[in-house]
Amino acid sequence: MPESTTIRPQPKLFSRSGLFRRKSFEGPDEAGPGGLPRTMGLWQLVSLSLGGLVGAGVFSLAGVVANQQAGPGVMISFLIAIIASSAAALCYAEFAGLIPRAGSAYTYSYAALGEIAGWLIGWDLLLEYTAIVAVVAIAVSGYLSYVVEQIGLDLPSWMLGAPGTGPGHRVDLFAALLCLLLAFVLSRGSKQSARFETALVVIKLAIVALVVVAGAFHISAGNFSPFLPYGIGGAVAGAATTFFAVYGYDAMTAAAEESVEAKRLLPKAIIVSLAIAAVIYLLVSIVLVGMQRYDQIDVHSPFSSALAAVGLAGLGTVVAVGGILGITTSAFANMLAVSRIWFAMSRDGLLPRYFARTHPRRRVPTRVIWPVGIGSAVIAGFLPIKEAADLTNIGILAAFIVVSIAVVVLRRTRPDLPRSFRTPWVPFVPLVGVAFAVWLIANLDALTWLRFAAWMVLGLVVYALFGFRNSAENPERKEA
Repeated sequence: MPESTTIRPQPKLFSRSGLFRRKSFEGPDEAGPGGLPRTMGLWQLVSLSLGGLVGAGVFSLAGVVANQQAGPGVMISFLIAIIASSAAALCYAEFAGLIPRAGSAYTYSYAALGEIAGWLIGWDLLLEYTAIVAVVAIAVSGYLSYVVEQIGLDLPSWMLGAPGTGPGHRVDLFAALLCLLLAFVLSRGSKQSARFETALVVIKLAIVALVVVAGAFHISAGNFSPFLPYGIGGAVAGAATTFFAVYGYDAMTAAAEESVEAKRLLPKAIIVSLAIAAVIYLLVSIVLVGMQRYDQIDVHSPFSSALAAVGLAGLGTVVAVGGILGITTSAFANMLAVSRIWFAMSRDGLLPRYFARTHPRRRVPTRVIWPVGIGSAVIAGFLPIKEAADLTNIGILAAFIVVSIAVVVLRRTRPDLPRSFRTPWVPFVPLVGVAFAVWLIANLDALTWLRFAAWMVLGLVVYALFGFRNSAENPERKEA
């Protein structure tokens, strides 16, 4: 009689032990001795969020959208984007108080909807946040080029922009180098990085206040007509682009493990920072198109050129210098976010665990930070700002849809979980967030969809070949 053998049952693909296995809500918030140190209080979290929220949207994208898509209707573009972002922000606030771990939307969707949803969102955000860093770096480069021009230096055209953005342009060298510089700062440690970010946010808000106050005295009512030169469709399309500017709180939640009293402070930081940003964007858009006709706005340095147009050229140069420092905070916040998401995915086994190790002394994931810095430098050097911005938006909007749905699902499947913050009017508010996100995605162009689809197909291949088998939640792996 042949010797009997025990056949270990294989997990079904579409089961709780297959594609829909879930990350536990319970357990430690850190990765043990190699985890991320908790050093950030409320105002450091708010600063990190504002670093992502108030940046290129003020100093660059507002001008791009006004000039090319919405005209004075850029105000409507920002209003639509803020409403959509607010609905999603309330959903993020609930999850931030419930699961204060690194990873943001990746971790939330993994715990609520299952591994395949978590993987897709995490993979999506790796590209989107890296591209956001590049977008902001391009915006900084535009202001830096303006300052260089004002002081009389004549730089070779090949280094001043991505191919196709101007005569003789080959690479945006300033933008690429900034990405590498931020990777260096981020690799020095979380406490030092937080201090750097907070200082630059203070400078940035002071510059924004200066622009609004000075510009308000030079608003011309005639510049608001025609209010919608590209039609209401232009304003909606502009909202899909400006949405990039109003979701910096998402980047902040990716650093949840570095917050003290995370369950209490993270939801509060999200709401406070978004409220501040909403006021800033509406005021800034009014002043910008009020000072200068939309079709005369310089898309590379809109506020500096607008102030120069009303006789405040000296102030325009000051704003350009402040803009260089201020919008750098947005790139910094998003580079921190993508490094923490990559770190969390590697810690969960979905990506190689090599990247889940932190520096022994600085306790930051340097093995992730440098690849992100190099990747963002390549995008910043060779893609125009609008193409890079649209690339980021489709992915973040997809993440917002998943997080909003996850709140509704989790209210039904796990009503017992202790929530330090509860999204009001569920399911109405999450569904509003989903509806706005779907609407905004529909206004992105076909090329953006194609790039996004190609990236997601690549992600499914990586998951099938590596992530599914090596996941920390794979029961076969645990028994091995």
